[in-house]
Order: sequence, then C-alpha cells, then structure tokens
Amino acid sequence: MNNKKILSPQELLNKIGVVVGTRPGIIKMSPIIRALEQRRQDYFIVHTGQHYSYNLDRKFFEDLELPEPCFRNDVVSKATLHGEQTALMIAGLESAFISSRPGIIIVGGDANTNLAGALAARKLGIRVAHVEAGLRSNDWRMPEEHNRVMIDHISEYLFAPTQEARENLVKDNVKGKIFVVGNTIVDAVYQNMEIARSKSKILQTLGLIPQTYFVLTLHREENVDSAEILKSILEGIEQIAREFDYKTIFPIHPRTKKRISDFKLLHILESNPKVQVIEPIGYLDFLLLLSHARLILTDSGGIQEECCILKVPCVTLRDNTERPETLRVGANSLGGTSPQTMLRSIHEMLAKDRTWENPFGDGTAGVRIVEVLCDVLKNIRK
Repeated sequence: MNNKKILSPQELLNKIGVVVGTRPGIIKMSPIIRALEQRRQDYFIVHTGQHYSYNLDRKFFEDLELPEPCFRNDVVSKATLHGEQTALMIAGLESAFISSRPGIIIVGGDANTNLAGALAARKLGIRVAHVEAGLRSNDWRMPEEHNRVMIDHISEYLFAPTQEARENLVKDNVKGKIFVVGNTIVDAVYQNMEIARSKSKILQTLGLIPQTYFVLTLHREENVDSAEILKSILEGIEQIAREFDYKTIFPIHPRTKKRISDFKLLHILESNPKVQVIEPIGYLDFLLLLSHARLILTDSGGIQEECCILKVPCVTLRDNTERPETLRVGANSLGGTSPQTMLRSIHEMLAKDRTWENPFGDGTAGVRIVEVLCDVLKNIRK
C-alpha cells in the first residue's frame, strides 16, 4: 500500500486520466476520448459512479462506442448527501490515481464527479485540466455553481468554450492557463447525429411525427427538490398541454420521478393525455428526439447548448443560465418556474426564426484540447 500523500513528478507517467460519472459528462468527454484514440495517446477512463442506472450510464458507452472505464466506483450509489457522495468519489479516485499515476487528469463540467476528480488529483500532485471552464450562473443555490468555481480555481489548464467564459475566469483571477477552444458538445452532436439517424427508431417507437411535439427534461435539484417549485412547473406543463396542439414527451429522470411520488404530484401529469411520460432513453435516441422537436423545455445546461446547435427553440425552466450565449443569439429564453412565465417564453420562442448562429465552436474542441495536453505531457518532467 502506498502511504504517501502526494506523488512526485518523477512518479507520474505519460498518461491522461479522463474522469466521467454522469450522462452529460460521458457525452461531452466522448470527443476527447476519440481524439486521444486518434493520437494513440496513453489514457484511461475512470467512472466515479455518480450515475449508475443502465440508461443513465452503461448504455451511453454502448451507444457512443466508447471503451469501458478501467475503474468504476460502485459504492457511491449508497450516498444521499452531496458531501457524502463527493467524499466517497474522492476516496475511490485517489486509489485509482495512485495505481495508474497519470500526468494529467481531465474533468469536464460542474457535477460532483468533476469536483471529486479535481480534488483527488490536486491532493496527489496531479495536474488538473478543466473542460468547459468559466461558466457562471451566479446562482449560489445551485451545487453546480459551487463546483464549477472551485474546480476552476484548482485547475492548471482551463478550456473555456467561449470568450465570455474566458472573461469570467479572468475576473475570478484564476491561476491556471486559459484556452478558448469551443465546446466539445458541438463535436459530440456533429459526430453522433449521423449515427443517431441511422440507428435510432425512437420516433417510430413513440409514434411521433417531426415538429409535432415538445420535449421536457427536468432534474435540477433547486427545481425538483422543492415541492412548491416542482408543483408549479408541473402545473405549467399541464397548462401548456391544454393551450398548445403539441404532445409533450417527458423522459423522466429517476430523481424527478421519486420527488413527484414523494410530493404526491403524479395526478397533475396524469390529468392531460398529451403529456407522455417515458423512461430515460439512450443518447442517440434522445439526440434524434431533440433534433425533430418543435420546442424543448429543460433545466439542463447541456441541453440548452444542444438545442442551440441543432436550431431547436429552447425554454429554460430557471431564472438564470450559465449559458448566456444561448440567450444572446436568440436560441433560448428564460421561462422561470411559474406557469405564466413558462407560457410567455414558449410563445416567444415559437415565433422566432431558427436562424441564430452557434456560438460554441466548429466541432474541433476535442482535438484542440488533446493537442494542448499532449504538448504538456512532453514537458511534464522538465
């Protein structure tokens, strides 16, 4: 057993560790993994265990044809609190990093997974690269906001998706080196859309015609853990279903499903037959479902970006967003969590032409990130 608290530079190998643990993280890291493969760079994938159901985890590796993680932390599923979950992930990641001794660890985004990966690496003396650095909602109710700020401040290499994100990092006086590279979600959408078109039968399975339905996703803690807010959103969905001649397809997140049951709100969803609740679906199915929707209602940051890239109008069920670029180009509207504001935003977005520009890059972010990190590794022992 290694009893040392830190690894020396001489002990680190010419190897990159990729930390994943959530559905959005797997998707956004997939272009980086492919770029590492293309360069034949020595790397490995570590799974923190934050998402552990088949549809929210393993199926994404299968859909995206990614190699299985070399390490998976199976005990995290028992945790219910943020601190407990993060601590269990750090403990597991420390063990994985000590045995593999990577020169650099890549984390991407703002989930607890990424904070755990960054902290475990930092404590061991391993360099940290943060993909999607510099995003800010300035909403301190959000665990994701705490995480992204902390990760940015302990990372050596900060890969900002846009100039606006870079400016946030400069204002925060981060110590790491900043690179504006675009967002790997663009790479992921471009790389996987053709696969989705050839493989997915989701529209036929659900009996849907393109442009005749909305899609709803809902999972943010500040929305679904409050009975009052969740009730308001669901009442808004019920009103939307009555007012608009569109079906609403709702792939329900396990957390949201549990809260709806806990708060005894299922009757609101069941009151309108145009709201169709389905189990979580794989990424390729979801990508195709998203691309043919008339409009998306979501509290997900990643889906805001995907809508912007795919030219699908988006209404964000929050009062703020860490993706202000989507608002600036006209791809997104803040619909809040009340039925009135949600309805207003839907009318606004349905009236818009889908002519906005994609502000998140040209689909080469993964290659650019890997080029930077491979250059770093060449000089890591100097």
